[in-house]
Amino acid sequence: MMMPRKISLLTHLLLLFQHLLPLTLSLLHPPHHPPIHVPALVHHTPKPLTRSSFSAHTQLDFNTHCNSSCFHRGEQDDWRKQLTEKLAFETLYADGSRTLTTVDVEGDDHDLEEDAGFTPNMLSWRGSAVKLRHRRIRRQIYGADGRFNIRGDNFLLDYPFSTAVRISTGCTGVLVSQQHVLTAAHCVHDGKDYVKGAQRLRVGFLIPPSINSTQADLNLAVKPLVRWVRVRRTRVPKGWIQGPQEVSMDFDYALLELRWPHRRPFMRLSVAPSLDDLAGNRIHFSGFDSDRPGELVYRFCAVEEESSDLIYQHCDARPGASGSGVYGRVWDNSLERWERKVIGIFSGHQWLEIDGENRDYNVAVRITPLKFAQICYWLHGNRVDCSHD
Repeated sequence: MMMPRKISLLTHLLLLFQHLLPLTLSLLHPPHHPPIHVPALVHHTPKPLTRSSFSAHTQLDFNTHCNSSCFHRGEQDDWRKQLTEKLAFETLYADGSRTLTTVDVEGDDHDLEEDAGFTPNMLSWRGSAVKLRHRRIRRQIYGADGRFNIRGDNFLLDYPFSTAVRISTGCTGVLVSQQHVLTAAHCVHDGKDYVKGAQRLRVGFLIPPSINSTQADLNLAVKPLVRWVRVRRTRVPKGWIQGPQEVSMDFDYALLELRWPHRRPFMRLSVAPSLDDLAGNRIHFSGFDSDRPGELVYRFCAVEEESSDLIYQHCDARPGASGSGVYGRVWDNSLERWERKVIGIFSGHQWLEIDGENRDYNVAVRITPLKFAQICYWLHGNRVDCSHD
């Protein structure tokens, strides 16, 4: 039986090397791209909705199936109308009430196509060619388990591991401001209704056990404590709340606002760059996988494929990791340096059936310019603070 990997000095040096190598190589050729255009969303007055019945069950092991029809959703003539409908959002409050906020998207059709990620070299809504490289037959864990348990005060409280938090419904989230947590929408809503426990949703912060350095060996056997904080309100895009039809991973994200600010570092958001602009073509995320209860589990891997809305990869993950903040090193034009930023949200597993071939991937939702504008508005409540850098 393979034992879970634990952080040791040697492992820490390996992780440090894995982090620094792509950065060192990328620094030899820093990008010189123009700033990413972030569209302006015009938000209308929220309208009250009936109270949710909270009848759904949390689905930690989220799996979807996709064939060629998934990549033709943008070919309808009314795609702009569909886009504005998907970017509308519900707000669930702690007292059980909820509202619907509709939006308009400013800009011409050409700009919006770019903002939505309609690019010819990707798997996209417009059904461009699909290039599938590797055959995989196992789900979620691919070959040798490449996950690392993060243990010890000096690691659990170290950035970026300290930005990972637990969600009371069984998922993971990532701190993206002093009072906000980004997670997967399916952790709080099944596409038709909010899950049981969403009204009393809480976010858990790990508190490492206080053990003297002379008892370092005991530190590996003691589980961290969790401090729970209530959620004030939850926001879910209408692109996820689509009624009886099959839900899509494309809008599987939600933002939780805490009742009180926390004092921990948080990770900034970024529009997900293309593979060519992601340092080392590598992503990372930490979550609370269900097969390692009470443990924070870290992993990293290369991106295999990308679509306009999804990141396809083979990072090892188990149920419970849903909602983890997927981050990479991206170039920050304002700071003129590479920065770790959240570029996606880990969603789950997807089978692709394209041109008679089947492939399976673990999948993260890409933060596109339109999604960045929406989430940024949720964070700041205005458009002024929502430029990309």
